Amino acid sequence: MANAEQFYIGGNDEHGMNPPTAGKRTPTMPYINRSFYENEFNRPAKYYFLIACLRSDFNVYDIKPEITDVSISQRVTRAVRQRLTCILTYAYNAANNSNTFSSAGGHKVYFSRENSYANSSRLLAYDVSNGLASETDIRNLGVGTLTEVGMLRSVNCPAALAECGFMTNFEEAKLMIDPDYQRDCGDGGCIGVCNYLDVDYVDSISYTEMPTIRTGTRGNVVKLLQCYLNLYGEALSVDGVFGNGTREAVLRFQRNNGLVADGIVGRNTWRTLMRQGDLPLLRQGSRGVYVLYLQHKLLSKLYPVGTADGIFGANTTRALKEFQQENGLVPDGIAGPLTWAKLTPIGGGRQMP
Repeated sequence: MANAEQFYIGGNDEHGMNPPTAGKRTPTMPYINRSFYENEFNRPAKYYFLIACLRSDFNVYDIKPEITDVSISQRVTRAVRQRLTCILTYAYNAANNSNTFSSAGGHKVYFSRENSYANSSRLLAYDVSNGLASETDIRNLGVGTLTEVGMLRSVNCPAALAECGFMTNFEEAKLMIDPDYQRDCGDGGCIGVCNYLDVDYVDSISYTEMPTIRTGTRGNVVKLLQCYLNLYGEALSVDGVFGNGTREAVLRFQRNNGLVADGIVGRNTWRTLMRQGDLPLLRQGSRGVYVLYLQHKLLSKLYPVGTADGIFGANTTRALKEFQQENGLVPDGIAGPLTWAKLTPIGGGRQMP
């Protein structure tokens, strides 16, 4: 087995939010009366990928930390300057750019024959395809080639692009917003990279193993922190430096999650960041990452919570009661063990009317 620390892995997400890239969205989803935008999947899947790579002791580079879109040429320039070992880009597919749902579905991984490392890119794509197949249940469409895609052809290392489903497939469109599906796709990509580089994949790490870090700390443990913070809405440069920007983001996270707001990342902050431990009892007035998780799970099953903001308000209560009523539960608007058991599985939810 190779030593993961000698490799430098790039993660990239296609398109942007705030504002969302025009046209890169699902058809209007029934029951919630809105589309899911592609970057609502791409960005978190990329961070789950980078988190898995850091967990497995790779060095990582976040090619696009911005929430807004960034030009292909700018992303290529960034990647080339880093001299990366390989790059994985996250995306979601569409059938003929249609505004209606169709039966086309499945995940597919692409590479470019125009890349200077075309054969290595092909091998990377096959390994990522197999990694996704090991972690997800949707159809595996295998590997394909693309031309004139800058992040595949113009970078100076092997590169692959994972299309993790179809926005125009009703069931796969719902998966886009599911944090557990996003995580599985991120983990699957890392498994593929590990197999490609002959490195041991580390599937989990406990918050109890994490060191206490604060302003001035440097290294991959800070990159891990920054990836988690970006997963929850920040747009930090994943540079491994615990500076003032990272401290301010930690303080916001701690306040939003009822933690001691001291800017120091210790056991309680790591546990909440990593969402480890039993799912808590939630009700109106609760807030934090577990409420955000609840809201995304409800949205993925097409129950309208309004804006997924980590605040358990009236809209979330109403959506949760609807879910409970339709799933044989007491509609009390409280997320307890029985509700979590019905809500946490990937997939399912309301069907096409």
